[in-house]
Amino acid sequence: MHGFRVITATDGQQMQKKLKEKNFDLIILDLMLPGEDGLHLCRKIRETSSIPIIMLSAIGSETDRIVGLEMGADDYLAKPFNPRELLARIKALLRRASNEVTQAKQSIKKLPILRFHHWLLDQNKRCLLAKDGLIIPLSTGEFELLLAFLEHPEHTLTRDQLLDLTRGKEASPIDRSIDVQVGRLRKKIEDDPKKPTLIVTVRGGGYQLNAQVEQLS
Repeated sequence: MHGFRVITATDGQQMQKKLKEKNFDLIILDLMLPGEDGLHLCRKIRETSSIPIIMLSAIGSETDRIVGLEMGADDYLAKPFNPRELLARIKALLRRASNEVTQAKQSIKKLPILRFHHWLLDQNKRCLLAKDGLIIPLSTGEFELLLAFLEHPEHTLTRDQLLDLTRGKEASPIDRSIDVQVGRLRKKIEDDPKKPTLIVTVRGGGYQLNAQVEQLS
């Protein structure tokens, strides 16, 4: 009734089959499923795709929400929830993806590739390239967060600023999604994620990209 075409799958095997048969714009993934649970399926999807994922769960604890985000989900909604809230989150994620496609089509020139440390961020293909040419997949949230850092190198960005740059909203006192996304990025770009040197924590301030950024044509 809201103009979306929905295809369902009862478990991970059905989901993988349908993902191979059709192209999808968004996945709503339940945590509690027969066989492999939603967290494992989310991690599998993230190995090859950046499609937006909303995770649903009857468990509403902060820990489960963080784990869902760490596995690669772009948003997380605990049951029971108002269907209007789910609809609003679906529209928000799809709107962001649509805006990115529209901007790319309207752009006469290709966006520059950004080089930092020994990494390359291809804004046109929305992927991260290692110095050996290996392609590192990024979720939508990871790409937008990394781009925010690269556009403001060596500047301290608060969580509020990062949320505003990536999602257009302010942080609540318990919103840890930025911290989770930063943790995921560190695992992909840092030599030692436990001792980060690229994305560093500024005590009482936020985060800072400790690298020079160069634009490549």
